Amino acid sequence: MPHFGLLDERHMDPAAALLQRSRLHLRGARRRIRQGKLAAGVSTLYDTLIHAMQWHARVHGASAGLDLEDDAALFRHLAARGAVSPGFDFEGLARLTEQALEGRLPPGIDPEGWLAAVEGELDRLGVLPFDEAALPPEDPATF
Repeated sequence: MPHFGLLDERHMDPAAALLQRSRLHLRGARRRIRQGKLAAGVSTLYDTLIHAMQWHARVHGASAGLDLEDDAALFRHLAARGAVSPGFDFEGLARLTEQALEGRLPPGIDPEGWLAAVEGELDRLGVLPFDEAALPPEDPATF
């Protein structure tokens, strides 16, 4: 994953680690999509959004009583609060990610469209904008 070796979560506030993970994954997803590594790019986009939602729930006190590991429930909860767009096709992204992980992406997917949609949600959640130069340098060995 794009964050391997780039952050030491043992010495970080858990919320700060989630935010940093989301940003590192976004950078990795952009690169992978640009390189045509669509399965890796899609699955990394999903991770980007999940970490962003977990971060948002923690810092905005929206995590009480929630299982932050239940991605769909977290999305529905944040959509009900207006933190993410209820019109965002979260189920579609989850399905596409599952297909990517199984090596069976459907023909004709629009990775740039998914990237733009996820970036829109990251903006709503407060993850974007950020200075990419402030992130640790990318390790080319991370795929």
